[in-house]
Amino acid sequence: MAKYRKLGRTSSQRNALIRNQVTNLIHNGKIVTTDAKAKEIRKIAESMIALAIREKDNFEEVSVKAKVARKDADGKRVKEVVDGKKVTVYDEVEKTIKKDNSSRLHARRQMLKVLYNVTEIPAAVAGKKKNTKEVDLVAKLFDEIAPKCAARTTQGGYTRIVKIGQRKGDAAMEVLLEII
Repeated sequence: MAKYRKLGRTSSQRNALIRNQVTNLIHNGKIVTTDAKAKEIRKIAESMIALAIREKDNFEEVSVKAKVARKDADGKRVKEVVDGKKVTVYDEVEKTIKKDNSSRLHARRQMLKVLYNVTEIPAAVAGKKKNTKEVDLVAKLFDEIAPKCAARTTQGGYTRIVKIGQRKGDAAMEVLLEII
């Protein structure tokens, strides 16, 4: 007996579907899908949220010195002529960064195995590569979702499935899967 639903797909198609749906669930907070898919997606999503809750405070704050290019009013790099060549001017800046401990780093890598990269495109510049930004879903899990879900007294139960009704085309039961 299988411990998972096959969803009428080959294993690679099924894995891609589940990864895509989990990525969208974490990025948007909720998705609409069929009942069988939602139950499979819920397993993976809940385990990732539980992992994020367990490791959310497992880091050290470290101050580092970094070289940053000096910029003018327009946001362009300032250049100086040195020995007949144009050279960018750098300033040394002190920054504090979060350094993951080993178990949190492992958790981050486990999440990255499942999640796809998400690029957000503002509506004003749709179709252009400029002003797009990568969304760090692992950071969203650690910083936004984990603290919100950690307040729950019970283990698990971080997602909710709400039945919407039957789909018009094939009468499959549609549900709303959301992070509580």
